[in-house]
Amino acid sequence: MAEKKDEIKHKDFCVEEFNTNQLQTERKEREKQDLLALIDDLNLTIKTLSAEIDTLKSEIAELNVELKRAGEDREKQNKEFQQVVADQRASQKLLTAALDILKGFYEKEEALLQQQKTQGPPPPPGFKEYKKSGAAGGVMGMIQEIINDAKKMEADATRAEAEAQKAYEDLVTDTNASIEEKTKSQVNKVEEKAKAEENLQQAITDKEAALLELEELSNYNAELHQNCDFIMKNFEIRQTARDEEIEALKQAKSILSGAKFIQYLQTA
Repeated sequence: MAEKKDEIKHKDFCVEEFNTNQLQTERKEREKQDLLALIDDLNLTIKTLSAEIDTLKSEIAELNVELKRAGEDREKQNKEFQQVVADQRASQKLLTAALDILKGFYEKEEALLQQQKTQGPPPPPGFKEYKKSGAAGGVMGMIQEIINDAKKMEADATRAEAEAQKAYEDLVTDTNASIEEKTKSQVNKVEEKAKAEENLQQAITDKEAALLELEELSNYNAELHQNCDFIMKNFEIRQTARDEEIEALKQAKSILSGAKFIQYLQTA
């Protein structure tokens, strides 16, 4: 009966340990699968972030190049503007001086004619009367028109320069804002990537630990089978046989006890 009790205890232990081992194995297997999925997700995240960071670096570099080129173009345009203005102002100064000389000349000519008309005798035979040159107004008008054109060209160049400078300043402002935004995004993504890499290393460590625990659970399961399979497979048969053996022993004991009592009566 003590053997029967020990065998029941052994069987109950085996059942409980098999159940516990199965539950722990299933839980650890789910944990392993979750970790594998997490590792795949983190690897994809790191790959995506790396590509995005490279793209931002390229875009920032390109914006800086565009900004430098725009500055060089603006400087070249300003030099051209300064040259145009200088040329037109020089032309205006030169033509204005020439116009002043012509005006002085024709004014003297006009005064001379007036003096001839009021004081001088008529011209001798064979000489024509001295008259104001008919080309005076045309020449002076042409010079004044050229001066006006030069002033207009200077004004147009000044206006175009102001517009080009404003467009350049707007471009610089917008480009710098874009560079700042992309730089912040790059910094954020670098931090996200670093965090993802840290989480990946932790997930790999946890996965290795889970695999080790699964191996230990598997080894323990093998030990349980080694120690429990015979008991669990033959438990009912052994219990039945032992019960029959106990019953037989009881009967034998009873018979032996009865025989001793009869023998005692015979010898008394």
